[in-house]
Amino acid sequence: MDTGRENLWSMLGDLPDATKPVNVLESTTMIRGNYIVETLLLDLNGLEPVPAYYIKPVDQKGPFPTILFNHSHGGFYDVGKDELLNGAPYMQVPPYAEVLTEMGYAVCCIDAWAFGERSTESELTIFKKMLWSARVMWGMMVFDNLRALDYLFTREDVDTSRIATLGMSMGGTMAWWCAALDERIKVCIDICSLADYQSLIDTNGLSHHGIYYYVHGLLKHFTTADINSLIAPRPHLGLAGNLDVLTPADGLDKIDQELSRVYSELGVPDAWRMVRCEVAHVETEQMRSEAVNFLKSFL
Repeated sequence: MDTGRENLWSMLGDLPDATKPVNVLESTTMIRGNYIVETLLLDLNGLEPVPAYYIKPVDQKGPFPTILFNHSHGGFYDVGKDELLNGAPYMQVPPYAEVLTEMGYAVCCIDAWAFGERSTESELTIFKKMLWSARVMWGMMVFDNLRALDYLFTREDVDTSRIATLGMSMGGTMAWWCAALDERIKVCIDICSLADYQSLIDTNGLSHHGIYYYVHGLLKHFTTADINSLIAPRPHLGLAGNLDVLTPADGLDKIDQELSRVYSELGVPDAWRMVRCEVAHVETEQMRSEAVNFLKSFL
């Protein structure tokens, strides 16, 4: 394993056994519009079952290029994976389920800890309990998401050579962490999530992010750009708002400059792109178009 990647894993606390098979505990199927929805209950971590959706085009045969979709936070603890199907107030219409399946992709999304059907305990309670157990909440969230990736690799209708990850806000952060940690992800698209950690401190912006976001000792070893550099040379699109207090503008400058350098040195300058709009924490029509076109180009 790459040393930087190994070091990043080491920041994520005591994690469950990732070598155990992923088991499907429950599965139901229905047709919704232009796609098939499989509602799943997965054993990803051995601690609590994880609800998930796997969707695919209704009138096409696989194996499908597949998107690991990551839902946002927004304080909508009861939503979770339903964001894939129904969208969010700060995201474009139609929801990504409709858009991505129309493009011929399958999509998988799980409920993160404290969200959707896993919102039986608060984010703060889960964070505190995990802290006592030498666990990092963000580490456990990332772990589950990459175990969902393991699940995708068990499916015959998934083209495992063509997997991307996509999300907004917390989901965007999940996208670039997962892509940094796992080279099986071939394309990364993050929306309104590239926050330079030091810039957040400098702008008094730490309160804009939930407690789940904070990893003990991270700044001793990594900047945001350092983590994102682990994705290179794989294609990576960052979409951001210049007025978004969650991702300070000067921090976006730093990240863009560093990743532009990294990708240029690797001989693939076009594989990194940052697009910035004059908005706050919202997905714009331009961002949606950029995401769609990037997938068409690289996946």
